[in-house]
Amino acid sequence: MELNRPDTVAEVERAFIAYERALVDNDVETMNALFWNAPETVRYGIAEVQHGGDVIRHWRETCAPVPRSRRLHRTVVTTFGADYATVSTEFTSDATHLLGRQMQTWARIGDPSDMFEGWLIVAAHVSLIETP
Repeated sequence: MELNRPDTVAEVERAFIAYERALVDNDVETMNALFWNAPETVRYGIAEVQHGGDVIRHWRETCAPVPRSRRLHRTVVTTFGADYATVSTEFTSDATHLLGRQMQTWARIGDPSDMFEGWLIVAAHVSLIETP
């Protein structure tokens, strides 16, 4: 298995940036398009737990948007072969003094001809901690 193939890293980075833009813009349609809509999808949020694509989609329709002041720090994209990746990042915003942490597992299981080249988030975890 080839680690961090430049073309695969670039694809995942494009999908991740599209997701981040949708998150800050509260573009629910794009966020939903980038999450695998399957019972196996898991998202652990700051104060909630979602198991399954339908539950995640319902939560997205009712949750408060992230602050527009959200800024990313120390984002790391790691790819394993051509079809599996993790993205880890830290974030801050004016809404809290806490440091946010976000991890996503991405897999190329969608339609490879779509705008995200088949990449979908299959698991995610978001948390806040005191700033070290």
